[in-house]
Amino acid sequence: MPESLLESELFGHEKGAFTSADSLKLGLMESANKGSFFLDEVGDAPFSTQVKLLRVLQENEITRLGGTQAIPVDLRIIAATNSNLPDLVEKKSFREDLFYRLNVISIHLPPLRKRKEDIPDLVEFFINKYNSQHNKSYIQGIDSDVLKVFERYPWPGNVR
Repeated sequence: MPESLLESELFGHEKGAFTSADSLKLGLMESANKGSFFLDEVGDAPFSTQVKLLRVLQENEITRLGGTQAIPVDLRIIAATNSNLPDLVEKKSFREDLFYRLNVISIHLPPLRKRKEDIPDLVEFFINKYNSQHNKSYIQGIDSDVLKVFERYPWPGNVR
C-alpha cells in the first residue's frame, strides 16, 4: 500500500489534503477510539509511519493528513508481525523506541507447520464456521485420509 494511502487509512485526512480528498475522512484509529486497534504486519510499516505510530502511543493523539489539530485517542494497540523485530531494530529499519512501546506483552505463536496437533481442531473450527455462516450443515467432518494430507502439508502461509 502506498505510504500516503496507509497514513490516510490509519489517521484520516482533511478535505483538500491531496488531489482526491474531497471531504473529511476519519481514520481507522480515530474510529477505534475507546477500543482496541489491531496493527497487522507492523514490521512492514514505512519509517515515517512508524514515527506517527510512536506519537499515538506516547501522546495518545493523531493528526489527520492535511490537518494541524491534534485529536485525542484512547486506544489499546495490538500489533502482529511475521518479521523478527529485534533484527529489524538492529538493522535500523524499525524504530527501537516504537519496538519497546509495542513490546509490552509479547506472544510468540509458532507457525502451524510446527504445531500439527492443532490441525484437527482447526478443521472442526472452519467446518463449524462456514456451516453456520451459510446456514447449512452439509459438512460433518473430513475423511481421515484428508486429515493426513493436511498434516503432511508444509503450510508455508500458515493458517491463512
